[in-house]
Amino acid sequence: MSTYDVRVHGILKNQLAKGYSYVVRWKVAGRAFRKTFATRALAESFRSKLVVAQREGVAFDAATGLSEPMARAANTRSWYDHAVAYVDMKWPRASAKHRKGIAETLATVTPALLATDRGVPNDKALRAALYGWVFNKTRRDAGEPPADLAAAVRWLKGNTVDLAALTDAALVRKALDTLSLRMDGAPASPSTIARKRAVFSGALKYAVELRLLDTHPMSLVSWTAPKTADEIDRRAVVNPDQARALLAEVGRSVPELEAFFGCMYYSALRPEEVLHLRDDEYERPKRRGGWGVLHLTGSTVAVGRDWGDGDSTTERRGLKHRAKTATRDVPVPPPLVCLLDRHIREYPPGANGRLFVTRRGPGGRYVPTAGQPIPNNTYGKAWRDARAVVLTSAQQRSPLARRPYDLRHAAVSLWLNAGVPATQVAEWAGHSVHVLMRVYAKCVYGQEEAARRRIEAALREGGITL
Repeated sequence: MSTYDVRVHGILKNQLAKGYSYVVRWKVAGRAFRKTFATRALAESFRSKLVVAQREGVAFDAATGLSEPMARAANTRSWYDHAVAYVDMKWPRASAKHRKGIAETLATVTPALLATDRGVPNDKALRAALYGWVFNKTRRDAGEPPADLAAAVRWLKGNTVDLAALTDAALVRKALDTLSLRMDGAPASPSTIARKRAVFSGALKYAVELRLLDTHPMSLVSWTAPKTADEIDRRAVVNPDQARALLAEVGRSVPELEAFFGCMYYSALRPEEVLHLRDDEYERPKRRGGWGVLHLTGSTVAVGRDWGDGDSTTERRGLKHRAKTATRDVPVPPPLVCLLDRHIREYPPGANGRLFVTRRGPGGRYVPTAGQPIPNNTYGKAWRDARAVVLTSAQQRSPLARRPYDLRHAAVSLWLNAGVPATQVAEWAGHSVHVLMRVYAKCVYGQEEAARRRIEAALREGGITL
């Protein structure tokens, strides 16, 4: 609690067996405080700080009896200690993916906040210690750091700046500039910079919340992050012929993944939503050649070991941008019905009912599965291999279908260009209409020509000859 009720008394001189001691006495909100010094000069210096703060109308902390700036200085902590405290505060309520994001950001920015470079470990050792142990609460709680990280951890504990140093605008700017670079020194993407800046800002905001800093340090710096490009690059969107050729090549080389990619192209699912799909969430058509429905209930995200609350390397999450228990229904056109039905016949669901699970062992041999999700690198490699076979050299160098996720973009673009109302497309894709139109505006073909025709018609109706 803060108060302005402060009274500072004179210095009390005490006789000791050998010499004197000097006591500064004062009251804050009626509570008496005293501090003893070995010399009068020290006592007078401390008392003058109290008097100056009182005269300038600075609030005092009723718990410590000190002015708020003095209390913060007395309770200051290093950036290392604060960053660890921030991780521990966020950990219980953060998803495994968000935990990794926090650790990645803090591991990136901490080397910019070192108090000295004397004896500093190399960049690789610092990164391994910070990301691999310091900012992973699960590993840190398990005990001492591994032998190969111990020296770097010991050095870091004693060699980061105090939080008070972050009132220096130049230091904050240096930290922000560090967040804007990749590990190889190249500029990071605007979305990555925005995400990391938000985490760093949150850590500093937590320091203000704990009253370790007066104001948010970023408010002292005029630093603008690069603009994030939300629009989909239409060069990445495949046409139906290209999509069919890519799916066919996957069916030839890795047949158990053809329907996996088909779900992204024909029903605009995200990869993590496909991995979460269960057999009982696929509603078959009522008649041959009809449409089915996917009743989506969540997503399965790869996070790595020790980031989640269990031993699994994946995390079960709700649908993106929706409540944890929300569901979403997506239509299944006849081509995808054929892919899914064939997939289920040839590759029965795992023990947990998941349709797309690991099915290959050493040497690519088919093995029974316990229901483990397909690793990201497995389906990523399958897609790269198919792209290398189907696309020309020029297309391979372009953004065309560079990622499996681009199949989802192609699906949404196809729906919009087919004239499906934006509200319906947004519902199927799991977007708001606002986000849908902002992201996919450049992928809707024919709008300009249609608009010109409508303007020409209006001009003719007004009697203007074209």
